[in-house]
Amino acid sequence: DVMDVKYLMEKLGQAKTHREVVSMIKEVDSLNQGAISYTDFVRMMLGPKSSVLKIILIFEGLGKPKEKPKGPPPKKDLASLP
Repeated sequence: DVMDVKYLMEKLGQAKTHREVVSMIKEVDSLNQGAISYTDFVRMMLGPKSSVLKIILIFEGLGKPKEKPKGPPPKKDLASLP
């Protein structure tokens, strides 16, 4: 959120105007939602080609539940049994 970033910049001694903060967020915001997501923040801090970033994103993907297949289940025959 713009006000959070503005407050943070003031606390760091680098006060910015509202327009500057909005511009900073637009540079980083990959989802165009007007805020910096966790993934955007990590990507900004580590750089897009960072191997550490790739490892973090892989492990975060492992923690998400897998999507269930949509539609009716496939038909089974005797040949597919163990």
